[in-house]
Amino acid sequence: MPKMAVFNARKLIKILKKDGFRLSRTEGSHNIFYHSVKKVIVSVPVHKGSDLGRGITMSILKDAKIDI
Repeated sequence: MPKMAVFNARKLIKILKKDGFRLSRTEGSHNIFYHSVKKVIVSVPVHKGSDLGRGITMSILKDAKIDI
């Protein structure tokens, strides 16, 4: 099984918005997104200049019910 690519927060947010998530609020350095149909809330840490790790990326996508 190939390794998953490393994403930055911008790329992950773009994927979430394409799936129908909307920005609900911002708390500190985290953006909170909500999907009205799936009834799911996910939090994305936004730290400029750094990539998200594979584990956190996979966890966010799993919580968002998006297939990898």
